[in-house]
Amino acid sequence: MARPRGFDEKEVLEAASATFWLKGYEATSTRDLVKCTGLTQPSLYNAFGDKRGLYLRALEHYLDCSLRERIRRLESTMPPAEAITGFFDETIERSVSDPHKRGCMLVNSALEITSEDEAFRKLVATEIAEMREFFRRCLVAAQKKKSGTLPKTISADEAAAHLLATVLGMRVLARVDPQRAVLTSAVAGALVLLGLPALPARHGDG
Repeated sequence: MARPRGFDEKEVLEAASATFWLKGYEATSTRDLVKCTGLTQPSLYNAFGDKRGLYLRALEHYLDCSLRERIRRLESTMPPAEAITGFFDETIERSVSDPHKRGCMLVNSALEITSEDEAFRKLVATEIAEMREFFRRCLVAAQKKKSGTLPKTISADEAAAHLLATVLGMRVLARVDPQRAVLTSAVAGALVLLGLPALPARHGDG
């Protein structure tokens, strides 16, 4: 009979994802992981395999608690066009309120990825595709609404790709210059071009 683990896995993944998010995969050492999780190196690797295995689990945890949660919530509680704008609005808020200028762990992972790590590449590519599919679903739904302003002449696939490029670029920009005005201006043009609702006015805009 297997012995129960003597730690809370969710807490360990939360601590590990925070450290990986801040420092990046390559720069995070085993000593960093031991310090942030409070576990010994043997305990960590017995539970997660190795540093790479822990990183993949930490990234999954981050996605469950951030990107995936946000997409599910916005898509289920808001009209489709407003859900897209809400996604960008929340992304901007997360960027400007982060004192560590970490950007997005998924996008950071995409920048660190190597062609040799197929599992790593597949996870990142799948999640980025999910973002694009979220945009596409919302665009298609918005075009079907009689009261909507989204032109039916716009290709949902092309518009979704444009929105994806916008959010990825914005998240990279947030790592070096997370100013609300800069990020807002990067998004506003894309929303106007596609006939989507404008971002809500926030304190500090202008």
